[in-house]
Amino acid sequence: MKICRYNDDRLGLVLDAESLIDVSDALDSLPDIKWPAPLGDHFIANLETMCSEIEVLSKSGKPILLADVTLNSPVANPSKIMGAPINYQKHIEESEADDGIVSSRPISHISDWGMFLKANSALVGCGDGIKLRFTDNRNDHEMELAVIIGKKGSNIPISEAKEFIAGYAIGLDMTTRGKELQSFRKSADTYAVLGPWLVTADEIMEPNNLDLELSVNGNIRQKSNTSELVYNVEKLIEYTSERYTLYPGDIIMTGTPDGVGPVEPGDIIDCSLENVGSMTVKIS
Repeated sequence: MKICRYNDDRLGLVLDAESLIDVSDALDSLPDIKWPAPLGDHFIANLETMCSEIEVLSKSGKPILLADVTLNSPVANPSKIMGAPINYQKHIEESEADDGIVSSRPISHISDWGMFLKANSALVGCGDGIKLRFTDNRNDHEMELAVIIGKKGSNIPISEAKEFIAGYAIGLDMTTRGKELQSFRKSADTYAVLGPWLVTADEIMEPNNLDLELSVNGNIRQKSNTSELVYNVEKLIEYTSERYTLYPGDIIMTGTPDGVGPVEPGDIIDCSLENVGSMTVKIS
């Protein structure tokens, strides 16, 4: 099932690359919550029930063109966005040759740096676009497979990791290059793009073998496969859950392959991820 959030507060079931059905009435089935709200995304925490409601509603809905809506992040309220800084061998080699990427900080393996956090306020959907900050600096695109956590867990072993996955999406980790800490440079508003929708975990049995591609203004810059991940999806869940308790809706950006590069206002980024879909993001 492909589930999207659009026009700020609407819920959609994606039918194909061109259309969706509005299933917002499914949200009426969400359990009431009292203050203080529990950590995590309330919709993702109840995804199984929501999927059943969505399936019923989809039978009577009328198709809406995707071109006529604004796609927002399919996850509205993660407790955190985690990123793998260097998780493809070719990107490690690329980073060693380009001081603009690592700022003289040595790295040979993801474990040298661990994970970084992006501010939740950076999260947007592909329809929201990216507003560049600090344009005197280099601002790079980094496309990745994003994993959305489905239930609370800590110290999760690799053998159980897939049980904690709600779904997958395309992640676009925008980065301002500089000497500041990673989380600071990666957390500007709109610098965490998630989309175009969430694909439920049951539709992707093997996330560690997906083709991904990014182009800027029609020119391919990044092209790889998630089989090249140094820490695969299950290992990343184990690794992050050793430090953080994971909550429903938490996002793990699994790392970007080689080919990262700068973008400027007016550029258009196109991303595609096998079994997920494609999204276009405008830069301003």
